[in-house]
Amino acid sequence: MNLTHHTAPSRPSPYGLISGWGKLIHAGALLFAAALSPSTYSPAIRRAVANRICRTAAQTIPLFILLAALFSLVLVHIVVVTAQSYGLSQFALGMVVRVLVVELLPLSAALYVALRTDTGAASEDNALPGALGLPVDTLAARLEAARLLILPRVLADTLTVVALIAFGGTLAMLLAYVGVYGVTPWGVAAFTRTVGQVFDPVVTLSLALKTLFFAVAVATIPALASAASARGGGGRDAVLRQRPPRLFMVLIAIEMLALTAEFY
Repeated sequence: MNLTHHTAPSRPSPYGLISGWGKLIHAGALLFAAALSPSTYSPAIRRAVANRICRTAAQTIPLFILLAALFSLVLVHIVVVTAQSYGLSQFALGMVVRVLVVELLPLSAALYVALRTDTGAASEDNALPGALGLPVDTLAARLEAARLLILPRVLADTLTVVALIAFGGTLAMLLAYVGVYGVTPWGVAAFTRTVGQVFDPVVTLSLALKTLFFAVAVATIPALASAASARGGGGRDAVLRQRPPRLFMVLIAIEMLALTAEFY
């Protein structure tokens, strides 16, 4: 009788985790150097980046704007009705702007693009091994691979996250104004004053940095994990399985740091 022994997958050691993060940071530094190099943006690269940005925006922005509008309408209505029931109507707008625009929408946009990238990049990941079968022993070769294969994807996803946060936040504030004051211009002064009180220098800087870090994390971690899986041969599945948890941990860490900066 043949017995098949199934061995449980080994847990990664702390050294392996540190090494994995170190390789990710190193690859991100190479990608950052490629993005800042003027020689990167040849006509072919510019066309690839433009096509990728247009395709990503067309596939991502309309649905997110619709979902953000529905979510904003529901949340604004709940907050306004609850504040009125407790006699706290003067705090409803500030609470909506603080919770929705500063906290929920940026994280939602980052997660939305991350999920879209993770589910929609399977065909791209299958095409990467042949393209990334380039010699990567030299810095020039690594920069060339980043320029040709990863940079358009990273730039497009970065700009998409920033655009989603900007569009979603603007739409949420318009819906919050209508939900609190109605369709009238007489609430503009009070609305502007309340929004100015919410967006003090600390909150504004925190939101800007959080948007930037969200965009960079969502754009770079899946792309670099795909490249690592393409070079990893048999470890491809393991690398791809580590992509969502690693990205989720980074996003949560960024959000926690932003909250700490805002409230402490």
